[in-house]
Amino acid sequence: MNIKQDIRPVTYLKERAAAVLDQINSTHRPIIITQDGEPRAVIQDPQSYERMKTALALMKLLAQGEADVKKGKILEQERMFAELKTQLKKKRHAAP
Repeated sequence: MNIKQDIRPVTYLKERAAAVLDQINSTHRPIIITQDGEPRAVIQDPQSYERMKTALALMKLLAQGEADVKKGKILEQERMFAELKTQLKKKRHAAP
């Protein structure tokens, strides 16, 4: 992937907005929009954006889990499943 081909000035976006949308939706590569030579925005297709959000959320969960392990905040598998079953039973009985 050559990122240089995906960097465009804001004037390019103004003049060719439909073409930019076609490009990002067909290639699934984001386009970096510059203004006065500086990066100012990134345009991305919706599917790639959702995949990125999901990946970031998973990475955050992994990092939190890793931090918990380092702090010793862990449970044995049998105990964890027993606690989950207890919580689920409480929710079933509490529901109208």
